[in-house]
This record gives sequence, structure tokens and C-alpha cells, in this order.
Amino acid sequence: MTVIRHPRPAPVRHRHWPLCRRCSGIALDLGSARTRAWIAGRGMVLDVPTVTFPGTGAVHPIQRGTIVDTAGTARMLDRLLGHRMPRIGRPLVVLTAPVLDGLAFRTAARAAVEILRPRSVLTVPGARAVALAAGADHVRPLLVVDIGAHLTEVVLLADGAVTDARRTALGTGDLSDGTEPELITEAVTGMVTAMLRQDRTSLTRTALRRGVLLAGGGALRPDITRDLPDSLGCPVQPVPSPHTAAVRGAAGLLAAAHHHPSATGTL
Repeated sequence: MTVIRHPRPAPVRHRHWPLCRRCSGIALDLGSARTRAWIAGRGMVLDVPTVTFPGTGAVHPIQRGTIVDTAGTARMLDRLLGHRMPRIGRPLVVLTAPVLDGLAFRTAARAAVEILRPRSVLTVPGARAVALAAGADHVRPLLVVDIGAHLTEVVLLADGAVTDARRTALGTGDLSDGTEPELITEAVTGMVTAMLRQDRTSLTRTALRRGVLLAGGGALRPDITRDLPDSLGCPVQPVPSPHTAAVRGAAGLLAAAHHHPSATGTL
């Protein structure tokens, strides 16, 4: 008996994102002191000073959460990322943004990112990106404290949305100029206290009972953080690798945007 075996068709395999070039993506965290970038399929590719070189010296195009030189920011992105972009296809960019003054930042950042020829640019509040990186429960109210180099934000999230926010133009970069670490601790405590006083709901108090999520380079500074639990009267939990939490959270949204395109509308 002769058995005729027909060759089996090769299995059709889904090309998991981001192997297909049209699905390439970049997560960006443009800070006053550091620029961090995460490229889909490669992981963290940049963690460098936020500087551009228009002439003989270095210039800081982003200062205390504000893009003061859009063209300079574009030149910096082109220098750092232009050669890393796929030759075919256009990337999706997920960009973190400060909560307060976010509209001006987002407008300038979107203009600067155009140098990378993105097919779309999505923005996410930095505090929400931090919460995503920490895997925090978004249903219950959550307080996120982000202590950066030149800016400190306190943000109240409820159901993943920003319901209140405070910020001060003070950060770890100011400590080298003689600023005492206690001033940052006091500033955070003052912002949280102001939230409590002005909150007509129970959201802030509920979030404090849960504890504060701490991010940014300041979370790595015991001289800043050691007194926070006593000052706030609640637990304070640094997120893993707090200085890169925002860009990692944005990277998580890249994956969500690919697998669940409708989710992009919630950013």
C-alpha cells in the first residue's frame, strides 16, 4: 500500500511586535537633566544628559519641566535617535509629560519629535507612567511623588486619571548648589498637606492610607526620603529603579497600543 504524503503547509506565525517594522515604537522621557529612550525590541537605548550643541558649548533645551528650545530639542533627538530609526516604516512614539503645564510641554515636544518622522505621538502624564511601571492598582486612589533633578511633582490619581497635582521647581540637581535635602522633603509634605486641605472628597485621605508611591532620582536619596514617612504619616514605597520608572511605564503603553489599539485613546 502506497501512502501519498502531501507536504504540510508551513505554519503561519504571527510576527510578534515589534519585529514587524511598521509596528516599531519608541518610549521617550524628556527630563530637564536626563533624556531616556526605550525602543521596542531593544529595551533601554538611551539614558544621557539632556543637552544640545548648537555651537562651542552645551545648551540645555529643557529646563524645569519646560521645553525652552524646541529646535534644540529636535536636534538632540535627531543626534541621539535618528540613526536608530527603521529605514522602512514610521514609529509610534509614547512620550511622558509633566502633569502641570502639560499642554505647553506636549505641544513643544510633539513639534520636536517630528524630526523622528513618527506615524503618531501619544502623550501620557509622567505620574501615570510611573504607576504603570510599578504595576499599581489604578482603581483605588494613588498618590505619586516624583522627585526629579529640577522638578518635583505630587500627583493624585483616581481610576488612572489625574484628579489633583502640585509641583515645585526644586529637585536633586539643586542640592549641589547648597540647597538642603530637608527643603525637598518639606516641599513634598507641604504639597500633600495642601491637597488634603483643598480636597472636598475623601480621595487624598484614602490614597494616603494606602501609602505614597515614590519615583525619580530623588527616591534613591536617603537624605531626602528618610523623613518622608514620618512627615506624611503614611508608608512611602519607592518603585523599582525609580529613576527610569516613567520611561518603562511609557514602554508598557507601547505594547498595549499595539495589542489593544483602542487603548491609545485613553492616554
